[in-house]
Amino acid sequence: MKSIFETAREDGRLSTSVRMVEVGGATETLQGAGEYTAFFPTDEAYSAFPGEVLDAIMGDRERLAGMIRYHVVRGKLTVHDLVEHEAIETLQGDFLDITGPEVALRLNDATVIQSDVWCTNGIYHVIDRVLLPRAVEARVRRVV
Repeated sequence: MKSIFETAREDGRLSTSVRMVEVGGATETLQGAGEYTAFFPTDEAYSAFPGEVLDAIMGDRERLAGMIRYHVVRGKLTVHDLVEHEAIETLQGDFLDITGPEVALRLNDATVIQSDVWCTNGIYHVIDRVLLPRAVEARVRRVV
């Protein structure tokens, strides 16, 4: 078994998420000790953003780091654990709203399409949309 980062890097659907983790400086967190739960959007999920928006986020390391931290929570949480919560605090400090049953779990507007990928330092779930903190989402909606 490998770390969250190493396991995600081997998943062909997650190359954009992995690149963002690398550029945003979160590789050490998702590769190191500790228990985390990460939510990785598929490459397809990023296609909802115009290229210039994605480039702007990638070009601002602080904004990118915040966006990455919004996709990670402390602890090893399966979908079974997540459905016990209405919301959960991310490493970024904002909250993700949790709705639905285990088979159709939603985090804000994203649906979990693959759950419970076990890793040495936690677990990750593959989602169909990029999660954006509310303040960032408001700015992106104005640009799009």
